[in-house]
Amino acid sequence: MTNNIGKIDKVLRIVVGIAIIAYGVFAQSWLGLIGIVPLGTAIIGWCPLYCPLGLSTTCSTDKCSKK
Repeated sequence: MTNNIGKIDKVLRIVVGIAIIAYGVFAQSWLGLIGIVPLGTAIIGWCPLYCPLGLSTTCSTDKCSKK
């Protein structure tokens, strides 16, 4: 598994995941567990849905890979 989630994508997934979990706790609903999905993908840096779609939000230019 190579990383296919970039920095901005990762931050957005963390924010959305925390917001969904917070809503679930506030509403006392099991739907808050859905927030684990974006948090998990952000933590591991790989999204299984991006593979079949051929997407990647990581920087792949020479300029970015030299950093």
